[in-house]
Amino acid sequence: MMPTRTILLRDHAFRPDPSGVLWWPERRWLLVADLHLEKATALAQRSRRLLPPYDSTATLARLGAAIDRLDPAAVVALGDSFHDSEGADRLAADDLAMLTRLARGRDWTWVLGNHDPDLPATLPGDRTEELRLDGLVCRHVARPGDAGEISGHYHPKAAVDGRAGRVTGRCFVADSDRLVLPAFGAYTGGLDVLDPAIRGLLAPAFHVWLIGRAGLHRFPGARLSPIALRFVDGVA
Repeated sequence: MMPTRTILLRDHAFRPDPSGVLWWPERRWLLVADLHLEKATALAQRSRRLLPPYDSTATLARLGAAIDRLDPAAVVALGDSFHDSEGADRLAADDLAMLTRLARGRDWTWVLGNHDPDLPATLPGDRTEELRLDGLVCRHVARPGDAGEISGHYHPKAAVDGRAGRVTGRCFVADSDRLVLPAFGAYTGGLDVLDPAIRGLLAPAFHVWLIGRAGLHRFPGARLSPIALRFVDGVA
């Protein structure tokens, strides 16, 4: 049986982390998806929907804790790192300094997403539409039929019913050909893995790694229950 804390993809072993990042021990890569930095300021500007403007600080603090703990050689951010392409320009000076510190001394790659197709040169790191290595491809939005794919975009969530009741949370989801990461950002919503947008990408035999209060829990897709509210604060 596959170890609970290991996801095998094209003969490579990945370790889903309870923080929501994905660790590739072979390469010492840390992968993270959908930070959606500066979402609060974007909503305030465009829809006058006011949220506490601390999402970037909270998200970067959590990411920083994972980076300090794992000490990756490289960080790959799988798109929608900012809620819009101007988000980087709205980063507070302390948040930009934090991001610069996290990138110092390691390779940093921004995979561009649908929310942030352009990023300013003031940010550390490289930009790319997709990243290919060792038979794998890292991109923001999954493409049906591609194998060895690691992506984000869908903000997957899952629910499992047990003796103690229902557990619902963010999750990693994978079959033998693809792996979708949970959204990492503080103000990101989620989409039920059983929604056709995600389920249609997967083979009949797939698993989720549900992020719970006590850590990660691996379940086969057949064990999942539908989430009554499939969309939480839209993920498009």
